[in-house]
Amino acid sequence: MTTASEAAIEAAAVLAEKTGVARHDIALVMGSGWLPAVDALGEAVAEISTTDLPGFAAPAVAGHAGKVRSVRSGERMLLVFLGRTHFYEGLGVTAVVHGVRTAAAAGCSTIVLTNGCGGLRETWSPGTPVLISDHINLTATSPIEGANFIDLTDLYSPRLRALCQEIEPGLDEGVYVQFPGPHYETPAEIAMVRAIGGHLVGMSTALEAIAAREANMEVLGISLVTNLAAGMTGEPLNHAEVLEAGNAAATRMGQLLGAIVPRI
Repeated sequence: MTTASEAAIEAAAVLAEKTGVARHDIALVMGSGWLPAVDALGEAVAEISTTDLPGFAAPAVAGHAGKVRSVRSGERMLLVFLGRTHFYEGLGVTAVVHGVRTAAAAGCSTIVLTNGCGGLRETWSPGTPVLISDHINLTATSPIEGANFIDLTDLYSPRLRALCQEIEPGLDEGVYVQFPGPHYETPAEIAMVRAIGGHLVGMSTALEAIAAREANMEVLGISLVTNLAAGMTGEPLNHAEVLEAGNAAATRMGQLLGAIVPRI
């Protein structure tokens, strides 16, 4: 039976063959609403469907393209995942983090995890980027198997967050809370998040960050606040508004990533 590590190595080998790029340096996972920002990262060398690689599932969410792009940014080669597999798709946690493990096997030592999320601060209007300083994992699972005890004390790299602050002073930071989904949170659950110290809520990222740390990758997390969290405005939540907020902020997000990545 193929292990998760062996599956990632196999996928990385096929990736190198299909893109013609032997090794990548930095990986980026583009979340809901972030796709329009990709073009600011650099020159696309190759783009393939994730399903052309072993172990990847077809995209199941609007706004997630199911592509992986090899991008040249100066002297660096970027591996950009245009979408991700979510825990709520029911494929298991190994499928959720397969892209992260493939990136590590492809040579990436750093990963930038982005997402669209609900914000718990009234000052965060839709389109506001927020650095992830820490997370709370409410999925009741982990991508790590066996007695492999991984330290998560400084999971979201203080060095990379400081670099972001140099590039765009005044960027807010917050604690991201991953729920299983796919339903949005209730107002009572948002009150719980506030009580336990969370500032951002979504359905991705935390499990991927844990897998990245297990693979000794440096992690930068950036959330795009696409809406205020449930119960804060009295309005219902819907996915179309998430994508709309992302599209509206695409230029700013592209500029932010375009400035950060060459300095990592």
